[in-house]
Amino acid sequence: MTLALNELSTYLGEKLAGRIGEAVLAHGELTVSVEPGNLIEVATFLRDDPRCQFISIIDICGADYPSRARRFDVVYHLLSPKQNVRIRLKAQAEEETLVPSLTAVYPGADWYERETYDLYGVLFSGHPDLRRILTDYGFEGHPLRKDFPLTGFVEVRYDDEAKRVIYEPVELKQEFRNFDFLSPWEGTDYVLPGDEKAKTN
Repeated sequence: MTLALNELSTYLGEKLAGRIGEAVLAHGELTVSVEPGNLIEVATFLRDDPRCQFISIIDICGADYPSRARRFDVVYHLLSPKQNVRIRLKAQAEEETLVPSLTAVYPGADWYERETYDLYGVLFSGHPDLRRILTDYGFEGHPLRKDFPLTGFVEVRYDDEAKRVIYEPVELKQEFRNFDFLSPWEGTDYVLPGDEKAKTN
C-alpha cells in the first residue's frame, strides 16, 4: 500500500504541479495540501483521471487552530474503489474565506459541507443550500470551534406546563462538587463484604 501511495504522490506532483502543495505520507495515508482556489480543479482531476478514479467522497470535516492566521483546516476524504486507495485533501481557510463547494464534483458533499459550516462556521461558495444541519434554528455560534464555551450559551428544557420547549441562559447549578470519597472509584474506609476473608500482611 505504501508503494502505491508513493507512486500516486509522485504522479500527482507531476500532473498537478503548481496546483497542489506538499504531499505527506504518514501512517499509511496520503495527505495533499490544496489552496481553496485550486480545490475544484484538483478534485475534478482526482475523480476523472484513469489512474486515480477517486469517485467516492467519504467525508468532509474541519479542524480549528485559533492561533493560526488561517485557523481552519477543511479536510476531504476520497476513495478510489478501482485502485483500492484513499486520499486526503486539506485546505486552509480563514473565518471569511469562501471555500468553493465540491457539490458540482461530488453531489454527496452537500450535507458534509453543511455540517462543516454548522459546527465550524466555514463558508462554502456555490453551495445549493448552505444552512445549519445539526444545531437548532437560531443557534448562535459554532460548537466545534475551540473558543466556543463548553457550557454553550443557552440551555433547552421541555416545560410541561407551557407544553413547549423553553430556551434559557445557561445557569450552572453547582460550582463545585463535593465528593464523599466512599465510592469504589475513590477508595473506601470500610470493609466490603467478602474482603474480611482476604489475607492481611
